[in-house]
Amino acid sequence: MKKLINQPEDFVRESLAGMAVAHADLIKVNYEPAFVYRADAPVQGKVSIISGGGSGHEPMHTGFVGRGMLDAACPGEVFTSPTPDQMLAAAQQVDGGAGIIYIVKNYSGDLMNFEMATELARSEGIRTLNIMIDDDVAVKDSLYTQGRRGVGTTVLAEKICGAAAEQGYDLRQVADLCRRVNLHGRSVGVALSSCTVPAKGTPTFALGDNEIELGIGIHGEPGRARVSMKSGDEITEILVASLIDDLPYGRTVREWNEVTDGWVDVELLNKPLQKGDRILAFVNSMGGTPISELYIVYRKLAEICEMAGLQIVRSLIGPYITSLEMQGCSITLLKLDDEMLRLWDAPVKTPSLRWGV
Repeated sequence: MKKLINQPEDFVRESLAGMAVAHADLIKVNYEPAFVYRADAPVQGKVSIISGGGSGHEPMHTGFVGRGMLDAACPGEVFTSPTPDQMLAAAQQVDGGAGIIYIVKNYSGDLMNFEMATELARSEGIRTLNIMIDDDVAVKDSLYTQGRRGVGTTVLAEKICGAAAEQGYDLRQVADLCRRVNLHGRSVGVALSSCTVPAKGTPTFALGDNEIELGIGIHGEPGRARVSMKSGDEITEILVASLIDDLPYGRTVREWNEVTDGWVDVELLNKPLQKGDRILAFVNSMGGTPISELYIVYRKLAEICEMAGLQIVRSLIGPYITSLEMQGCSITLLKLDDEMLRLWDAPVKTPSLRWGV
C-alpha cells in the first residue's frame, strides 16, 4: 500500500502540524499531550464540548473543532484511544467556567479513558459530564465495545450540541440534548475493501475480490455478514432496511451524577423509526469511496425513505467519519425534532464543516 507519509511513527504529529498551518485562524494544536482546540478558547461562560478517539477517522474529530461545534478534540494514535492526560489537558485549556461535556464513542478504551479524565477534571474543580454514543445497529456486542459501537451519530451530536453550547445552553441542558440525539440516531456501514494502518503496512483484514462486509466497524471490526458483491441499489436496500426495521434497543450505561457525586447506571431505550418521522439522512464515505458513488447510495436511500413514510428534511453526504482509505460507506438516520433541526441549521465554522458564517 502506497501512502503519502514519512515515518509511520510521525504520522499523527505531522498531520496535526499540517492542520495547524492550514487553519491557523480556526484552531491551535498542542503536541505534548496532543489535542486540537479552538483558536479563541476558552470562551468564558460557555459549556465546552470535547471529543476524541483514534486517528485515522479524520475529519472526525479534529476537523470539527471551531465555532458551533467542538472546543477541543483529542487524537490518539491510529485506531487507538487517546489517553486521560490528553483529555484533562484539553479540558484545562478550553474550560470557560461553565463545564465540560465529553462526547464518547462506545469503545472500551474510549470509555475507560474518558471516565478517568472526568474524575481527574472533577478533582481539579472542573464540572465534567460524559455522554456516550452507541448507534451502530449492526451489532449488539462487538470487538472493543460493550454493546453497539459509536459511529455516524457522533458527528451529528457534535454539531447539534456544539450549536446549543454556542447559544448558551447550560451543562445539564447540553448533556440531556446529547443523550437525546444518541437515542434518536442509528447507523450501519459496509466495507468493500480493507484499510492499511501506517505502522503495520498491511491490510487490517482480508476481503476477497467479490466479497463485501455488511455492518463493518470503523476499525475493521467484523460486521453482520460477509457476502458476495452486489449492486449499489441492493447494498443500499440492505443497509437501510436494517435501520428502518431496527427494534427497540435497551441498555444500561454509566454516567456521572452530580447529585450523588459519582457514577450511576442509567437505563436507555432507543425507539424504532415511525412513519411520519422527520429525519436527517447522513451518507458517509469510509475514506476510499468517491462522492459520486455516495450520491448513488443517497438516491436509493431517499426513494426507500419516501416509500416508508420517512421525511428527509436535512442531509449530509461526504467523508466525515473515515477509516483511512477503506472503500465503503455508512448510513445514519437521525430522527429530528424542532429543537434539533434549529440547532443543526445554526452557523458552524470548522476546518471540515461550515455554513451560515
